[in-house]
Amino acid sequence: MTQIDIIPFAEGEAALDWIGLTDALAAGHKLPMAEIADTFLYRGDDTLLNRAAWVDGLGLAVKSATIFPSNPAKGDPMVNGGVSLYSDSNGMLEALIDFHLVTKWKTAGDSLLAARRLARPDSRNILIVGAGTQGRGLHSAYSAAFPNAEFTVWNRTGENAKAMAAEIPNLKIAEDLEQAIRHADIITSATMSTDPFIKGEWLQPGQHVDLIGAYRPDMREADDTALSRARIFVDSLDTTVDHIGELKIPLAAGVISRSTIIADYYDMENFTRSSDDEITLFKNGGGAHLDLMTSRYILDRWRARC
Repeated sequence: MTQIDIIPFAEGEAALDWIGLTDALAAGHKLPMAEIADTFLYRGDDTLLNRAAWVDGLGLAVKSATIFPSNPAKGDPMVNGGVSLYSDSNGMLEALIDFHLVTKWKTAGDSLLAARRLARPDSRNILIVGAGTQGRGLHSAYSAAFPNAEFTVWNRTGENAKAMAAEIPNLKIAEDLEQAIRHADIITSATMSTDPFIKGEWLQPGQHVDLIGAYRPDMREADDTALSRARIFVDSLDTTVDHIGELKIPLAAGVISRSTIIADYYDMENFTRSSDDEITLFKNGGGAHLDLMTSRYILDRWRARC
């Protein structure tokens, strides 16, 4: 009988490291391209989202998320779920993994892989835009690849930035977003904005911009000027270009074209910075295939821990 591992958040996270995850994500993109599918079920304001992926040679994963907006008023988390990971050889269930563990490491690991290839290795000033859960994960991830960097956080609500700074030693708080962006080597942004607030006129030669927050067709974090000035990369052409406002809106307006997008992770040969003074911009779109690759990495490290 196949062993089924149940991996909770804290115990699972203790076995992981960010550099190892990014290496695993890069290796996963050398395998045949993933087949992915999303399904939604609704009951009033409540949602069940299933994201499935199959990569030949890696296995199958179904990431299920329940979103119940009324939960916080009852003292319960709004988002819950889990990831079911299945064997590639016989389809047997191998693991049930905490939803939040996979999401945290997939999201920040996705961005870190891009930064390891696109940001200048001598980057020392990293600006985190957004003081939520993802912002904390990004600090942890970027610290692994840029251990000598100084971190600053900016958030629309100053109290949230102060709370994050109280948790993380030496994290500075930016009062002025424009000046913080101009001073940064890396800008990593995870907000829910529908109004682009990262202005291209503020960007400086040699910077790397990492955009995470937008996931709907009406959402954007960077304006047209930023996209026009940068060399653009994505994690997956299939899950970003026609689905997320960050690219869909400027494409429809003719601000950029599909040929403007240099590469995704299935084209690692071209996924690289070409000069020290260019501006690189990465759109992190997520995708079920990245959940699968992250889940496989988590299970492998879980089983190797003993």
